[in-house]
Amino acid sequence: MRKIAFLLWSPDISGGTNVIFEHATRMRKNGDDITIITEDKPNDKRLKWFPGAEKMTWMDYSEAADKQFDLVIATWWRTVFYLHKINAKKYAFFVQSIESRFYPEDEVTLRTLVDLTYSLQVNFITEATWIKEYLKEHFDQDALLVRNGISKEYFNDGIKPKVPRAPEKLRVLVEGPLNVSFKNTELAVELCRQSRADEVWFVTSTEIGAYPNVDRLFSRVSISEIGSIYASCDVLVKLSTVEGMFGPPLEIYHTGGTSISYDVTGYDEYIEHNVNGLVSISRQNQEIIEFINRLKDNPNELAQLKANALATAEKWPDWESSSKEFAAACEQLIASGVITSVTLLKAQTERFWLFYEESLRQVPLSGQVGIPSLNRYAHFRQRVINKLHRDYPAIFSVLRKIKWTVKSYLPGAR
Repeated sequence: MRKIAFLLWSPDISGGTNVIFEHATRMRKNGDDITIITEDKPNDKRLKWFPGAEKMTWMDYSEAADKQFDLVIATWWRTVFYLHKINAKKYAFFVQSIESRFYPEDEVTLRTLVDLTYSLQVNFITEATWIKEYLKEHFDQDALLVRNGISKEYFNDGIKPKVPRAPEKLRVLVEGPLNVSFKNTELAVELCRQSRADEVWFVTSTEIGAYPNVDRLFSRVSISEIGSIYASCDVLVKLSTVEGMFGPPLEIYHTGGTSISYDVTGYDEYIEHNVNGLVSISRQNQEIIEFINRLKDNPNELAQLKANALATAEKWPDWESSSKEFAAACEQLIASGVITSVTLLKAQTERFWLFYEESLRQVPLSGQVGIPSLNRYAHFRQRVINKLHRDYPAIFSVLRKIKWTVKSYLPGAR
C-alpha cells in the first residue's frame, strides 16, 4: 500500500480541486493510503460538492508533521512552500497550469516568485502537453504527463437535461467563477447578452443568489448535476485567457453541445476550429458575438459542430483510466524519481519567500514600478472572508447571496 499525501490550498469547488479529488478518491478506492493536507481541515459541508471527498483522511500540517509518506505532492504554487514540512521518500509538484500567468503582468515580483517554484529539485507531473513542453523548455524539468479524464457517468449524451434543447432556439451557457480576471466570466455573460442568443444560462462556482441578465442561474452545484445543465444548452461560451487542461468544453462535448472559446493554452489538445468548436484567435469581443449569431442563423453548421464534438468526446478517456495512469506515475516517482534534499528545499523556498517579502517592503523606498504594494486592508479582508467561510459557512453563504442579489438590482445591471 502506497502512502501518498496531497497538499491542498483550498478544498472549495474549482476545476483544479476537482482534478485532485478525481485522482485521490479513485486511488484510495484502489488501495492507496491517501491523505489530504491543508492549513485548516474543512467541514463536510465544504466538501459536499464532490462525492467521496469527505471520506478521505484529512489533516492539517501540525497533525501531519510526524507522519511518514512514500510521496507528497504539492498541487498549487503556494503549497510548494510547505513541502519541506512533510516527511516523505519523494516530493513532487502536480502542475495544472503555469500559475504565474494567473497574476497581472505588472506584478513582476509575484510572477517571478511563482516561476521560481518550477526550478526546484522535485519531481513534476502535469496534465497537458503544452505545460510539459514549457517546463522542459524554460526550466529543464522532465514532467510526467497524465491527461485528465472525464466523469462519463455525469457527462454523456444520454443524460436527462433540465430543459430539452429546442431546434428553433439557441441556448448558450457561460461557466466560471466571478471576480477572477483571467476567467473572463463576466465578459462572457455580457457578450452573450449582446448577441441574438435566445437564452443565456450561467453556472458558477461562486456562491451567489442572483446575477443580472441571465435566464437561468446555477451556483455551486455538485458535479452530478452539471451534466444536466450542459445537456440543456447548445453552446458553451468560455473566454478564459489562461488554462491548464481546458476541461469545460470537453464536458459539454460529451453531452452533445459545442463551444466558443479563445485560443487559450490547452485548447488544441482536442478543439479544432470550424470542426468541433469555434475558436477566436483575435480575441475580439465582436468576433465572439458574431460566432454566436452565426450559430443562431446556421442550424446545420451548429448540428455539424455538435456531431463532431460528440465524436471527439467518445475518444477521450474516463477518469478511471486517467487515475490509473496517475497512480502509475506516482509509483514510478516513488521507485525511481528525483531524490530531493529536504534541507536544500527548505532553504530555497524560505529564501524565495523572504526575497518576495523584502521586495514588497522596498516598494515605498524605491518607487519601483511593477511590484505590487502591500495592501493591509485587502489582506485583513481576505482573512475575515476565509474565517467566515471556514467556521461559519451558513453565514458566509447568506452574505454572499445577499451581495449578488443586491448587485443584480443596482442601476445599469439590467
